[in-house]
Amino acid sequence: QVQVVESGGGLVQPGGSLRLSCAASGTIFSINFMGWYRPAPGKTRELVAVITSGGSTDYADSVKGRFTTSRDNAKNAVYLQMNNLKPEDTAVYYCNVNDRYGVAEMNYWGQGTQVTVAS
Repeated sequence: QVQVVESGGGLVQPGGSLRLSCAASGTIFSINFMGWYRPAPGKTRELVAVITSGGSTDYADSVKGRFTTSRDNAKNAVYLQMNNLKPEDTAVYYCNVNDRYGVAEMNYWGQGTQVTVAS
């Protein structure tokens, strides 16, 4: 079993910055993708940013140029640097960890961390 814990959320004014952190622990085989998600209209959750074990990244169009994700493989951790935050970025942000063992994959989720962007 893998535990995923996020931290770093909070209240910030428009134009401000926050850095989210996520760490995975427990019985980990080989972490493949690590990503950040948030709720979206009509969807359970939308992808905000994802990073592979090799460091390749992808972002939602709405955050490109403002958000940057990175990871520390030695710590099984992923980070989301959020700059120039907008009110529409307000959401609970969830960390997803994709752990792979051979051909089997498991996805683990954190409990979420609240980000509120308001004056």
